Amino acid sequence: MKQVLYILAVVIIFVSHTFSQINPGARQISLGNSDVAQSDDVFCLFNNPSGLRQMNWREVGIYYSPAPFGLTELSNAYLAYHEPVSIGSIGFGFSTYGFELFRQSGILLGYSCNYQSIYFGLAVEYMQTTISNYGSENSVLFNIGGLIYLSETMKWGFAIHNFSGATIGKESDQLPMTLKFGFSYEPRNELCLNFALDKELNNMMSLTAGIEYNLVRHFYLRTGFTSQPDRFSAGMGLNYSIMQFDYAVFNHAELGLTHQAGLIIHFTDDEPRSIKIKKNRAGK
Repeated sequence: MKQVLYILAVVIIFVSHTFSQINPGARQISLGNSDVAQSDDVFCLFNNPSGLRQMNWREVGIYYSPAPFGLTELSNAYLAYHEPVSIGSIGFGFSTYGFELFRQSGILLGYSCNYQSIYFGLAVEYMQTTISNYGSENSVLFNIGGLIYLSETMKWGFAIHNFSGATIGKESDQLPMTLKFGFSYEPRNELCLNFALDKELNNMMSLTAGIEYNLVRHFYLRTGFTSQPDRFSAGMGLNYSIMQFDYAVFNHAELGLTHQAGLIIHFTDDEPRSIKIKKNRAGK
């Protein structure tokens, strides 16, 4: 019984207060997960799949957090892959969260296309939930997203996670359905400002905001804020050759600070991402 209660406590804390099983990526975390309208790296597969089409290059991302807040029970890892094709973009992802007594693992397949300045995305996730001594149950989730260029410097985006209302196995209570929408504004090539609202069904709405600044050619500084719960984050990114290393730190009101790291390999030049996106759009 103590083990079961411990599992439930860990899951409730993680799902209700950090949301990193929904929005992975050290870059995204350092921005307070406010990037629903930016969505311009491979991890947008998990956040807003419509953003995949902004990239005309192949990209692979790895994110691993072995012990958030010093708790190995919260271990989580993500793998994402993006492949541009003639009729759009295809993404593949894998995720795992938990430990030997409780684990959730998922396989994600996404597709994105666009019509002029309007981008659409769909991702289908097959998720398995396993509780020791209780067995396993499977779920299929559908996530959708959209992105519109209002101008060359401003975008509006939205994403709905689990819009199909999937449940775990035959349980009547559905998995969380989350709606997120917001704006991304680039007053200059080296500066990006993000603002978003995040609403989980039956929970209060959360305001998120983030700033990304390309200080020098290969180095980025980032910071973010999230309400409900209040959370501050910061981080940096180093982009050199085909490698991009991202680091984030954020606080939790009860658990304190934790650190996250991720690696993205992009099979293109090391030009700033915002400039590559603009060149890609101009070429379409």
